[in-house]
Amino acid sequence: MKRYFSKLLFGSALVCFGQVSLAADYKVLVVMSYEEQNPWCMEIREGIDSVLGGSSDITYFYMNTKVDRAGGPKMAQQALNLYKTLAPHGVIAVDDNAQSMLVVPSLKGQVNTPIMFNGVNAHNEKYGYPNSHISGVLERAHVRESLAFAKQLIPSIESACFVTNNVPSGEALRDQVISQQESYPVKVHDFHLVKSLDELDELDDSLREHCDTLFVDSVEGVLGYEQEALNSKEVLKYLNQNYGGPILGGNRYQVEQGAWAAVVKTGQEQGETAAEMLLQAMQGTLVEQIPVVTNTKGQRVINVSALEKNKVPLKPLLLRGAALVSQQP
Repeated sequence: MKRYFSKLLFGSALVCFGQVSLAADYKVLVVMSYEEQNPWCMEIREGIDSVLGGSSDITYFYMNTKVDRAGGPKMAQQALNLYKTLAPHGVIAVDDNAQSMLVVPSLKGQVNTPIMFNGVNAHNEKYGYPNSHISGVLERAHVRESLAFAKQLIPSIESACFVTNNVPSGEALRDQVISQQESYPVKVHDFHLVKSLDELDELDDSLREHCDTLFVDSVEGVLGYEQEALNSKEVLKYLNQNYGGPILGGNRYQVEQGAWAAVVKTGQEQGETAAEMLLQAMQGTLVEQIPVVTNTKGQRVINVSALEKNKVPLKPLLLRGAALVSQQP
């Protein structure tokens, strides 16, 4: 079904209404924790649209909490107001902030609308999921696989450090690493939750001395020297200039923006899976019969520009089946 999109300001939030050329079977509200142009949100939206685009009138709401976490509760209230206005048949709530700021305090157990979460890094029990009307998709980074891939590309790697923004998704990744590190092919030296480039400056010597590689994820929103919120591309540029060694990422866009390689999770998988689960619920399947699942798909991605610049040989066997990307200018 052909889709058109129009945009308007709802308070201070950008809301995108999916309009269909024929009457849609369902109205769906998707609440994104982050910004419309965040690459992760764009991937998830692509996955949702691929499943629900032909049957649903989809409204997207962006809470913008990567760049303004403090404004999250206000945005959550706007999302709640929009929910009451739309009276949707189903809701998809994306990433952890949408759960803690909107779903848990305002919707969970208070409405009958089926709600599917995705992109949740924390354990689902933290939010009391699943329940009679909530299920969804957990997000787990392919850390073990990325480290093994990096060691194949650069056999001298023996230790790894992790850098994320000091936010809930970063804390959840730290918990994952702590629980899995005994199975990793290299030693985990440290995990750094940082809020600013000033804090990264203080880590310069330690990172170069102790970390053969850096695994970077959830760095959007790290503050620059003027206290401005940086995007992932800006943080990766800083790390490439100051750390200088191999950098791994959790998502394809991070490899395209400066990480050297990764086995990436995809937002498309998160979006497609949550949308398929919601469609089941809207068609009559009891949410209690729809189990919580975890992403499984991983794709090897290599930043050819970074490896060539740093004189890392491109081994034909490792290139087989991998996605080769050039670094964004």
